[in-house]
Amino acid sequence: MNSRITAAALAAIAFPATAYAATPISGRYLTEDGAAMVEVAPCGQQYCGRIARVLKAKPGAPATDVNNKDAALRTRPIVGMAVLSGFVDKGDDWRGKIYDPRNGKSYKSIVTRNADGSLKVQGCIAFLCQTQTWKVAR
Repeated sequence: MNSRITAAALAAIAFPATAYAATPISGRYLTEDGAAMVEVAPCGQQYCGRIARVLKAKPGAPATDVNNKDAALRTRPIVGMAVLSGFVDKGDDWRGKIYDPRNGKSYKSIVTRNADGSLKVQGCIAFLCQTQTWKVAR
């Protein structure tokens, strides 16, 4: 019996459990309201998403980050701005921060890739999350 336990222990060491990884999130996506295209790609060891193009700008809408609480960042252009940052693989999902240039605030965020390729994007304050679905840009 001891030899069976020893054999099982050796097998467990030789064949470690598979580490689960979240489905990759790289790609180009249209925000839920269709106002922008966001390109998600690796940024070093993490993932980030930058506004690649503004598709539906409201008349008179600023082209810079005028709502940022940091006055030094208010002149940076919206196009090219990172709205997703610091995303790391947490097994079932990706976790990082999302920035909303419309109000100048950042939130904790959880992103998962849906079966159809779209992204489920959540911005959270404490345990309350607002969810959007970003469709794949074609």
